[in-house]
Amino acid sequence: MADNQLFYGDNLDVLRQHLKDDTVDLIYLDPPFNSNADYNVLFAEQDGTRAAAQIKAFVDTWRWDQSAARAYHDLVENGPSRVSQTMIAFRSLLGESNMLAYLSMMAPRLVELRRVLKPTGSIYLHCDTTASHYLKLLMDGVFGPQNFRNEIVWKRTASHNDSQRWSAVADVIFFYTRSDNSTWNPQYSSHSEKYLASKYRYQEKDGRVYRLDNMTSPNPRPNMMYEWKGHASPPKGWRFSKATMAKLHSEGRIWYPNNKSKRPQLKRYLDETSGKLMEMLWVDIPPINSQARERLGYPTQKPEALLERILKSSSNEGDTVLDPFCGCGTTVAVAQRLNRKWIGIDITHLAITLIKSRLVDSHGTSIGKTYQVIGEPTTLQDAAALAQERDRYQFQYWALGLVGARPLQSDQKKGADKGIDGRLYFHDDAESGKTKQVVFSV
Repeated sequence: MADNQLFYGDNLDVLRQHLKDDTVDLIYLDPPFNSNADYNVLFAEQDGTRAAAQIKAFVDTWRWDQSAARAYHDLVENGPSRVSQTMIAFRSLLGESNMLAYLSMMAPRLVELRRVLKPTGSIYLHCDTTASHYLKLLMDGVFGPQNFRNEIVWKRTASHNDSQRWSAVADVIFFYTRSDNSTWNPQYSSHSEKYLASKYRYQEKDGRVYRLDNMTSPNPRPNMMYEWKGHASPPKGWRFSKATMAKLHSEGRIWYPNNKSKRPQLKRYLDETSGKLMEMLWVDIPPINSQARERLGYPTQKPEALLERILKSSSNEGDTVLDPFCGCGTTVAVAQRLNRKWIGIDITHLAITLIKSRLVDSHGTSIGKTYQVIGEPTTLQDAAALAQERDRYQFQYWALGLVGARPLQSDQKKGADKGIDGRLYFHDDAESGKTKQVVFSV
């Protein structure tokens, strides 16, 4: 079986049926936000403009109905104690509302995600302010409040006019771990020019830039109280032992003042620093603009730089990364590039098709040998079963994806498409550059 797996289906079913306990190193999920919006895929033309073709990707709308009530009851009756108590509290606060329906959908999935996560693993939940405060409590219930690490704020857009409130420009990413023994690789950003100019003000003859740092001990250390090169011991002693001081001196890493009443200082070279330690406020990763090369036109697509930071900080090469709402596959694409194993799950064939095309565009057709697609039709009977599903467009998306064709708008009125479900554009006349097309009816 291939190390990498791409699943078509409901992620709750996939998690329960296919993923074993304690097998995943890192989880990133960007679920629907309960924003009561329909999201559409807008296919971009090569010049960056939007094409007329537009198809609905998913509907981010939740309703309290019999299905939501069943999910809630199952959680309360059979879920982990802390999760059951959390859901009861939500119902007391929210009543039988659409928000409770959304949380009843998310809770069993989070329980399964904790099950598959290794004791050294981490999970990042990406959301907006619509339900973030409820999701934080739910994450506490599933993973334990002691395993909360950060609430990361990502500035995803520029300021815009909002009526009677502060401009909403940021998303929230909750960072939890399975235990205290989790993988962590600190990430750094470059120092600002202002910081460099104020701190790194000295230069060696060979051009190396450095700053000066205190060498005195912050706490009393009697064994570190000694005279050094004519300089008296600080009141609390030196920070380093005599042996270490001698080594630093021989390497030319100590700056000595002309006045013996002043103290030597340590030289810290700029080329030996990693930069500024990253904080929980991320303002340096811009959203995907209309001209970005990585833009696929998929709703809620996140920039690769965002996932790269998360993967580098909480996983290592060879680790397994899971995205249970993988959409257009940004997590998959970054995991592949960073030499991580990956598992992607999505409930639409459109997303699966986009991910496969994205991988081919980046790595060539041979990439298909490195992963397994599970849940797609492999026999005539499978295809017939998919065609009989309530959402007939899933069959169309799958069939068109087999040949790389672009679907037409899915919500056209009956008959408006004149029997055409997709188009495949191509160019075989180098002199004229004329665009030709093949039309498909599924």
